[in-house]
Amino acid sequence: MDLTSPPAYLPHQRGPLHDLPDTPQAYDAVLTDVTEQALRRLTPQGNLEHPDCVDDIGDTSLGITSLLALAWQRTKDPRLPDAVHRSLTFHLRERVYRDDNPGYPNLRVRGSGLPYARYTLAAGAHPVGDWPSTVWALLQAVNVLDTADGLVPDERRAELLEVARGYWSWLTEATFFNPQEAGNQAIGCVVGGLMLARHLAPEDGEPVRARALALYSDEIRAHRVRDRGALLPPEHGGAYDNNYGPISLSFLAQAHRVSGEEVFAEDGEALARYLDARLTGGGFDNGGPRYSEQHSAFESVLGLRYFGARIGADLGRYRGDSRWARHAVKADGGVDGHFAWMLVWQIQDTTRWHREPSTGPARHQLRAGTVSVAFDDRMTPAVVEAAGTYYLPAAVNRQHGFGPVTDGFLLCRPMGEVRVRDARADGLRAKLVTKPVVGRDHVLRSVRSLYVTDGTTLWTTVAVERLDGTPYLLAGLPYAEDDGDRVRRTAHGAVSSPGGLRLTHPEAEGAEHFDARTELTQQQAAFALAADPRGYGNPDEGWRHLVSSTALEAGPLPDAPDDLHVFAVRHGTEEPLTVAVEWAEEGLTVRTDAFTAVLGPDDAHAEPTLTLRAAVRG
Repeated sequence: MDLTSPPAYLPHQRGPLHDLPDTPQAYDAVLTDVTEQALRRLTPQGNLEHPDCVDDIGDTSLGITSLLALAWQRTKDPRLPDAVHRSLTFHLRERVYRDDNPGYPNLRVRGSGLPYARYTLAAGAHPVGDWPSTVWALLQAVNVLDTADGLVPDERRAELLEVARGYWSWLTEATFFNPQEAGNQAIGCVVGGLMLARHLAPEDGEPVRARALALYSDEIRAHRVRDRGALLPPEHGGAYDNNYGPISLSFLAQAHRVSGEEVFAEDGEALARYLDARLTGGGFDNGGPRYSEQHSAFESVLGLRYFGARIGADLGRYRGDSRWARHAVKADGGVDGHFAWMLVWQIQDTTRWHREPSTGPARHQLRAGTVSVAFDDRMTPAVVEAAGTYYLPAAVNRQHGFGPVTDGFLLCRPMGEVRVRDARADGLRAKLVTKPVVGRDHVLRSVRSLYVTDGTTLWTTVAVERLDGTPYLLAGLPYAEDDGDRVRRTAHGAVSSPGGLRLTHPEAEGAEHFDARTELTQQQAAFALAADPRGYGNPDEGWRHLVSSTALEAGPLPDAPDDLHVFAVRHGTEEPLTVAVEWAEEGLTVRTDAFTAVLGPDDAHAEPTLTLRAAVRG
């Protein structure tokens, strides 16, 4: 095991998406660059595909065509009509398939003759990707139809419209709908139907629109998955994926833009609030049933910008992959047409970024300044951020989380209702989480976790009925830290504790023992532990097989009340920390040099009470 190599950068967590200029002039510069690349690449046959493109290829030439059509609409560049006409002819002649792809498993009708797009051009090669590739081809087609008036001959436009209708029929009649259980693909298909309907005569368009809305209601919305109090479109079998979730948000934004149906606004706002709560202040996120740490970029801009403005949250802090900042690219930096419709839509949309954090308290997040805590569904911290360092839940004896540990047993899994109380005072924000937990001794105990921040550091105080043995607080796995516009791996964090603090590392080796001193990323370890290959396996499920990890462990306060074990840590500084905890008439009182908090008795609804006061400084 190499413990001496320098920390590696996380490959996909880069700059916040709202740092990209999004003025009309900036987008015109992007389109100019795309135009020049495309005109140099255009083959005599009219092909605009990147020479290195193999997978996700069936829609890419048409995607570049749609960008050229938009550029012509904005600039009237005289070179573009011929390029659009030739490339559109190429797609219609060479990239529209009507014979069933050998091995495709999701057909409902054999030999339909309906057009579809292939994920990979070779017959029988990875045919399972044909459904999303056909969704993408439909979206590229309707974008060309939106911008092609006066640009291509009427007969060519009519041919494209007929192919687009065929794509829709193949997706909704010849195959099972949404065969990969991928919310982003399914909502994208609905968007394609809504946009297609606008190009058809009313007697043809209204049934397509109605079918699209029904598919959303019956096949997507009815199967939403609950996580952290929100109902979310399922993504590859899970509630949310930090790569595909924001892409779904963009599709919901476009669905609302083109249809005006309030259901898309409601569901988009719910997803946006969920994302705002799970996302750290610095924009770091991880987790999902498909790509554990892979972030989208331009594909997410429309949704984050559109719904960030609607809910009043700075969703643009989401760290995207700046290599795909404007459009898809290959390894050499050359433009690829994949997902080109997202660039078209964000250029057409005039919403501006909302850059201020949301002001209301959120159950699953505590955030102020440069400090944030994102809580999971059980109100255990999923990510702690302080002083530019990100901490994940640590693992001990196959148990993951933040909380007291006694005799190797982690007390953080609730056995009953979890109560939450928020408080603010003089620049401080606090959250009290009360959980009933059961240990190996079958005794029900109440774990009270108090989180307080001044926007620079985070104080965590945990109190639980007295435990046997020599308990300690599992206080996180230091995992990554900000480094300019990038995020890099780390094995250190600025943390202090009055009860004594130690940073431990697994003694055993192997993927199930995560040592933060190595360059291995959480995503790599999660896929190594997943049941299926990367891209198909569920990294969240794989990560749950983690046995042990690097961990911060804090000892109990030496002068806590006799009936309690109390633990305290402060993330964000290594300065010595003093915490006093005592019973008082009004409840359990926690005092530091920055605040006094009183964990009072339950109110009439059995909810805990919390009083917070900033310390008086002389």
